[in-house]
Amino acid sequence: MTDLFPPTRTAALEKLQSFVPKAARDYAAQRNYDRGPGHHDNVSTLSPYVRHRLLTEADVLETVLGRYSLGSAEKFVQEVFWRTYWKGWLEMRPAVWGGYQQGLLRAWDQVQTQSGLRSEWEAACKGETDIDCFNHWAQELVRTGYLHNHARMWFASIWIFTLRLPWELGADFFLRHLYDGDPASNTLSWRWVAGLQTEGKNYVARASNISKYTEGRFSPLYQLASNPEPLDGPPHPPRMEAPMGDRLDPSKPAVLILHDDDLSPGWLFDQVLKPMATATLDATAQIGPLHIAPQVKTFKAALMADCTARWSSSLGPVTSDLTTAQEIEDWAHSMGAEQIVTPYAPVGPAATILNDIRALPLVRPLRDFDRRAWPHATAGFFKFKKKIPELVGAMKGLQPV
Repeated sequence: MTDLFPPTRTAALEKLQSFVPKAARDYAAQRNYDRGPGHHDNVSTLSPYVRHRLLTEADVLETVLGRYSLGSAEKFVQEVFWRTYWKGWLEMRPAVWGGYQQGLLRAWDQVQTQSGLRSEWEAACKGETDIDCFNHWAQELVRTGYLHNHARMWFASIWIFTLRLPWELGADFFLRHLYDGDPASNTLSWRWVAGLQTEGKNYVARASNISKYTEGRFSPLYQLASNPEPLDGPPHPPRMEAPMGDRLDPSKPAVLILHDDDLSPGWLFDQVLKPMATATLDATAQIGPLHIAPQVKTFKAALMADCTARWSSSLGPVTSDLTTAQEIEDWAHSMGAEQIVTPYAPVGPAATILNDIRALPLVRPLRDFDRRAWPHATAGFFKFKKKIPELVGAMKGLQPV
């Protein structure tokens, strides 16, 4: 249902402009309410665009803070920075993504060998459990590619603690169906609900909370696990240094790789990049062992098409849908390139492919926004958010107030 999220930057900007009047007091008061499909206008619903950087975080923040002070729009600004925080946290601990993928493969093996688990997993994915609200959210997700953030938390909690299904299968279900499915935000949010991200602290869905914030649409009294223990898991891996990105040398013949983590490449052209040719990367096969939802593949492809159309005068000849490092290397060699340039891809499917490139230098410039913010994601969000005024003030002269 891409009609809910037309896959163009023009549509994204229109959605941003229509939300701006509600980004301060209204958002703070109403953001927790899930009023159901077609009624999510109390939140921005910009996440499918920001996840792929058809709209950047800076685009959103500069627009909102062009109208409101940071104090007035604090809640919304913090939500934008949650995405940045999760990415920075995972960049410094990439083994957590690998651990999730290994856990997903183990869980999928169990689904294929245990008939009881398979039937329970299928019922959850189809929305055919005994819990009406959960069923509604499962079906809304599959049908629309979107869920309200509060519903995502309730859904994950019920999946893990009431239905007692492996959390990795739930994270995979989201990642395969959400238009805004993001390796960092999705994986770490599911870990947080499970009690693995903040050790010993899990998120428990309560019937009273669901009833209040769905305005009585659902009230799953006596259906939910009441006081479940957090899941056990290994400690966090040692923290690495945050990446700083590579310096672009525009004098060397270069080709450009576009991937779905950054579909606003203008900042590279501002650094005098003039690619001989451009290729687009399709990394969906790296998401997991199961097929991504067709509408998500269609959405990603349409966003990429919008990007290449808007920037056609700067890209040179475009080759579409390369899927492996070997294909990229062969294509780059055929173009006579001495370097492959690509916007820095954070931990996830695109980075997994790009990390295997060996035959030519791979140059990965990092946006200033990420370079400034990611190093502060060392601990919890509470510590990170203290840096938000400073990070906002560094954006094109915006002053925190």
